[in-house]
Amino acid sequence: MKVIQLLPALNAGGVERGTLDMARALVQAGHESIVVSNGGRLVEQLEMEGSRHIALPVHKKSLASLLQVRPLRRLICDLRPDVLHVRSRVPAWLTYLAWRKLNPTTRPRLVSTAHGLYSINRYSAIMARSEQVIAISDCVRDYLISNYAADLKAEPEVIYRGVDTEEFSAQIPAPTDWLENALGEFPELRDRRWLVLPGRLSRWKGQEDFIAMIAALVTQQKDIHGVIIGGAEKNKQHYAQELRALATKHGVADRITFTGHRSDMREWYRQATLVYNLSRKPEPFGRTVIEALAMETPVIGYDIGGPAESLRACFPQGLVENGNHSQLREKTIELLKATASPKLSQEFTLREQAHRTLALYERLIKQRSETAT
Repeated sequence: MKVIQLLPALNAGGVERGTLDMARALVQAGHESIVVSNGGRLVEQLEMEGSRHIALPVHKKSLASLLQVRPLRRLICDLRPDVLHVRSRVPAWLTYLAWRKLNPTTRPRLVSTAHGLYSINRYSAIMARSEQVIAISDCVRDYLISNYAADLKAEPEVIYRGVDTEEFSAQIPAPTDWLENALGEFPELRDRRWLVLPGRLSRWKGQEDFIAMIAALVTQQKDIHGVIIGGAEKNKQHYAQELRALATKHGVADRITFTGHRSDMREWYRQATLVYNLSRKPEPFGRTVIEALAMETPVIGYDIGGPAESLRACFPQGLVENGNHSQLREKTIELLKATASPKLSQEFTLREQAHRTLALYERLIKQRSETAT
């Protein structure tokens, strides 16, 4: 197969990571992988792993982007891919407008992945108008069916995002000096049990609930320490200051560490006693949940959205009613006493994600061949 994936840019984020993961899987399976984007720092990695990158300005939410429709149509005609896979709204519109004027019997199959719970409008509807939509969770599938039923050509197929178990696995030995280096940087963590909340600093991500929970527990659980991992966007630096002030107000400024963004998450998951996902509104998926579970670390999360699906499948005893602070404290005490060692379900592995996506491509190509004959 020859597959072209299209997205705005290749910098950082879940969509970008998913694109690179799929590109790598295509190459490893002997297929031809091409990615079209405006470029970015991940292009080098993409090309090193065997894919081809073609730079086109398919990223701007502007009417001027419509000038890319003809060049994109020419590119599709020249490359003659079997599948076009769009992962974001602007590239999806440009690709759809280029694709729809091609010969229906010979043009590539058009696939989209709905990575989020998009705003409900005509602009977002394009993610539902491909020949086959992939939803990254039941939560996203149900949202699409509820809000974009008129645009869907077929029921969205749920293919969970998968964690790379060659990167996140409790069986991978820890770097010999990691713990001592971490304790050197954050000496307050020594001889404490770490309760870890990963995620960017945002009002709906649950950092305030986490701080309140630590404050309610420290008098009973004298060896616990809260660790908030994640940075704030440039326009939200004030929120980071608010959270520190809140910790001070609760009297736990010395019991909560703000690490900022970290690139060594595997080891933080490994060393954590418990990991949390406390998003107050539905997230489409929640990668931190499956990464922590892959490290066999118990996870506690609110029973809402995509993260709850992962917990229901892999560690249901970690579920807590959304926003129930007393239940959150009780669940934490319960799991601090337990010796739970969760196992990641196969359906949340990168290998399974790639296998199911390749099977979807092959099925669509076969359907076209059968229609043509």
